[in-house]
Amino acid sequence: MPDSQNDPQIILYGTNWCGDTRRARAFLDERQVPYTYIDIDQNAEAARFVKEVNNGYRSVPTIVFPDGSTLTEPSTTQLAAKLNL
Repeated sequence: MPDSQNDPQIILYGTNWCGDTRRARAFLDERQVPYTYIDIDQNAEAARFVKEVNNGYRSVPTIVFPDGSTLTEPSTTQLAAKLNL
């Protein structure tokens, strides 16, 4: 995990080909919410983490929040609620 004092506190695990990943990134970008994006197709350790938190599935996007909670494949409404937007 990145050092929260130096990096954005939200980590978005995804893939470039996934429409839900693109939608979540656009949502965060449009609202200027800082986050770190990690492409699990390019990072084996990240892919293992995603499978670990999703019962063995490579479900993306998987988003990790500063409190340690995660959302997997969230709708825009779920993401907005989690971020109090």
